[in-house]
Amino acid sequence: MDKFHYVLTAFLELGSGFQEAIEEITRRMGAGMAKFICKEVETVDDYDEYCHYVAGLVGIGLSRLFHAAGLEDLAPESLSNSMSLFLQKVNITRDYLEDINETPKSRMFWPREIWSKYVDKLEDLKYEENSVNAVKCLNEMVTNGLIHTEDCLRYMSALKDIAILRFCAIPQVMALATYALCYNNVNVFRGVVKMRRGLTARIINETNSMSDVYTAFYEFSSLLEEKIDENDPNASLTWKYVNAIKESCKSSGMLKKRGYDLDRPKRNPAMTVMLLLLLVALLLGALYGR
Repeated sequence: MDKFHYVLTAFLELGSGFQEAIEEITRRMGAGMAKFICKEVETVDDYDEYCHYVAGLVGIGLSRLFHAAGLEDLAPESLSNSMSLFLQKVNITRDYLEDINETPKSRMFWPREIWSKYVDKLEDLKYEENSVNAVKCLNEMVTNGLIHTEDCLRYMSALKDIAILRFCAIPQVMALATYALCYNNVNVFRGVVKMRRGLTARIINETNSMSDVYTAFYEFSSLLEEKIDENDPNASLTWKYVNAIKESCKSSGMLKKRGYDLDRPKRNPAMTVMLLLLLVALLLGALYGR
């Protein structure tokens, strides 16, 4: 706040279209976040509402800025909202342990309507004796987030500017990859679950068109599908959303073959032999060079 005058100066230098969008979204966000100061996230509707205030309004605001710049058509608020809810829900799901261990007071964003099916208190999910129920709860949280994926694909498919598409698409692809990594993974309750840096670099480098987006969404949803346990209480719903993603991507007719892998890359025996031979040649060259 001591340097707010810099923010104000920058704001006043913007065009009226940008100012109006920022002013309205900031007002709506402030009012919404204030509502949750003394309000817990009890129901799934509360969860959606909270995510709308802290993230969905950002997406709506960005869409208005893209439009004010003359680069994009104005997207429907529902699609803009879904884009940001998807990202926010991924973060809330992945960051369970960090949030629940926050001092002096835990941050609790998982809706009681979901976690109360599995434990008496939200913090009980982190204890090893509750691992089976914790994973079931986690899978329901992931399944809830997948609701937004088709809206995300619709939003991105309407974008015209390549720079804006990459700006929007890279976080979306990384979010779906993170969900695939977290799904059915008890390590979410043991520590930090993150994608490999190499996979992150590939996503950034290879997400340059809507074809790349469809390909990544198809492959990461397929990787998530491989982890679905038919005995999971939400398995049929998870399959429903995953299949909807895959069908949307296939129907685009724009799929490529990338071969994304959530695990560490498998070693290539031929490459290992070549590297060993190269190392031997370098050593022999150094010896005979003397």
